[in-house]
Amino acid sequence: MGLSVSAASTSKIAASAAPPKGFLAVYVGESQKRRYVVPISYLSQPSFQALLSKSEEEFGFDHPMGGLTIPCPEDAFIRVTSRLQ
Repeated sequence: MGLSVSAASTSKIAASAAPPKGFLAVYVGESQKRRYVVPISYLSQPSFQALLSKSEEEFGFDHPMGGLTIPCPEDAFIRVTSRLQ
């Protein structure tokens, strides 16, 4: 399946596809989750770490989607990641 890029330049890849080297998949949303593939360099950014803290508070290390789930509105995630470009 092809790679498409959202407005925030975060990539959405088919759920069955493994992320490319140097990227990780995260699931974003409150009720309905959407899969995004982001650069691992985001992990060192304070604003992205704040999203990860929300995830840890809600899920601990047991994520229902099998991958990293970030419990925030999709538009908030896009706002944060668009500043990391």
